[in-house]
Amino acid sequence: MAKEVKPVFSIPTCDSCSKPAILEQAYSGRILCSEHMAKSVRKKIGKELRNQLKLPRDKDTTIFVAISGGKDSAVLLDSLVDRLGQRPDVTIIAGTVDEGIDGYRPPSLQCAQELCDRLGVEFITVSYPELSFKEMDEVATRIPNLTKENKQAPRMPCSYCGVFRRQGINHLAKKVGADYVALGHNLDDMAQTVLMNVTNGDLERTLRLAPHTTTPVDGLAPRIVPLRWIPEQEIHLYALHRDLPLHHEECPHAKGALRWRHREMVAQMEADVPGTRHGLLRMADNIKQLRDQVIDLGGAKARPAPPTPCVNCGELTSAKQCKACDLRALMND
Repeated sequence: MAKEVKPVFSIPTCDSCSKPAILEQAYSGRILCSEHMAKSVRKKIGKELRNQLKLPRDKDTTIFVAISGGKDSAVLLDSLVDRLGQRPDVTIIAGTVDEGIDGYRPPSLQCAQELCDRLGVEFITVSYPELSFKEMDEVATRIPNLTKENKQAPRMPCSYCGVFRRQGINHLAKKVGADYVALGHNLDDMAQTVLMNVTNGDLERTLRLAPHTTTPVDGLAPRIVPLRWIPEQEIHLYALHRDLPLHHEECPHAKGALRWRHREMVAQMEADVPGTRHGLLRMADNIKQLRDQVIDLGGAKARPAPPTPCVNCGELTSAKQCKACDLRALMND
């Protein structure tokens, strides 16, 4: 008589039902199946939208959603359309900034277009040359010689691209008259940014972190970040659960950037101490709340100086000339 073969491992079941689990949330202790994982994600997004998105009753609202073709912005757009798409007083428009990265941006643009077609959302784009910036493939090839001639020049393509892309998002938001700009930053993204600001001693950047619902700047549509409490892994699982069109490749110019090192640090700290990402983001929120309390008590100097128009391009900046114009001049020179 043949011996019974015992399974090498068993799949745990969801703690809310008897279905096989696909996710263990070490930071919460929960074990979830696909359906309950999706329910958890939707609940977090709904809570953040209620906190961040203030819809007036007496006027229509236009939300510009910055999408890239990747998982985060796909989940963001899908969720906004699911929750707000039927409201007659809300218009959702999506857009992508084309940085000019061969082999990376074209297929991601195709995914973004496919998603917008599926959801019935208007899709717009703008390229770096349209904004008078060099395409990133050219920027990356010129950086080695540029840094030899100018020791102060940024050494990583991301230093240029991040600045140029923000200008592109601002351009598209103004083009559609957006009241809000929605960004797909997840919990990992936010925790990495907070850690980068801490290690740089940059309190000002921490105070400027989105969401900007309670701290709007005249002339700039407030940023909202509805995914900010959802880990990257859960965003990816939710995107697969919803069968959203996704571009999975990483930017070829991103490796070696400072954020990649902080990405590894946050991942290791989260593995060692689950909940670290939440703690970093809560700390940033507490710092912003403390600043607001000081202002309420009459400490006007605690309020950051409002940005002013760049002397060259007119975009809002905290300096006389914006960073985008500085880098544009550096490239052109």
